[in-house]
Order: sequence, then structure tokens, then C-alpha cells
Amino acid sequence: MRWGDMDAYGHINNVEILRMLEEARIAAFGPPGGTGAAGIEPLVPLFSAVPDGTLALVVEHRVRYLRPLDYRNVPAEVDVWVSGVKAAALTLDYVVHDPVDGHECVRATTQLAFVHEPTGRLMRLSEEQRAQLALYTGPGLFAAGRG
Repeated sequence: MRWGDMDAYGHINNVEILRMLEEARIAAFGPPGGTGAAGIEPLVPLFSAVPDGTLALVVEHRVRYLRPLDYRNVPAEVDVWVSGVKAAALTLDYVVHDPVDGHECVRATTQLAFVHEPTGRLMRLSEEQRAQLALYTGPGLFAAGRG
């Protein structure tokens, strides 16, 4: 959390929550290939190990704010996992916790698709990518009866 992420109510602004989800996604699965400078290899290099000309694009976000995430001078805790894999898309779920009291503040999901930039066509997930993701798959937060 950054001081500038706080709004007039003293908690992290809802728009900044989406930025935090992006940071958690990049930390877990790597930055998109060809962006930024070399750094620490992510646990699962899903986005950083795609062929040249591949974009990982956000298709949809769903966010449920359970309680305010108050600004603190320590990082928020974000759990992120794969909740769904389709032929050309994947869904990630997140829970954002207050770093001091551990309460759930936000539940969210992001659907992503890989797109071949030169043609604009969807790219299917490879068997290798599916195998990588299977290790980090859990239940969806917004499945029937949840969330």
C-alpha cells in the first residue's frame, strides 16, 4: 500500500485495489514478456514465458469490497490462485487481507486471455501452461453459493 493510494475516507481507494490485484498477479505469474528489465523469476512464469507477440489481456474484473482496507505502512496480503482454465482464457481469484488483523477486505476475480498481437486472434493455452496452472488451481470465489 502506498500513502497516495488512500482516499479522503482514510482507506485504500477502490481503483487502487485493482492496481494491487495487478501487482499480485505479476508477482505470482511474471510480467508480460518483453516488458521491463530483468528481475527475479516468478514462481510460475506464465506471462513472462509466452512467445513474442503474445499479449495477456484482461477480459473482465469482478470485485467485492467486504470491508475498508485501511492504509497501513506495511504491505497488504494478497492470496492469488487459478480458479478456471478454458481453451483460450484463464481466471484468477484473489483475497486481499488487512496485514495487521488478517480480515478479508476484498474478494476479486480476473479473467485473462492470450492474444496474438499481430493478428488480434485468441491463442489457446498450451498443454505445458495448463500443467503449470493445475498446480495452483482452487475453487472459484464467485461460483454458485460462494462469494
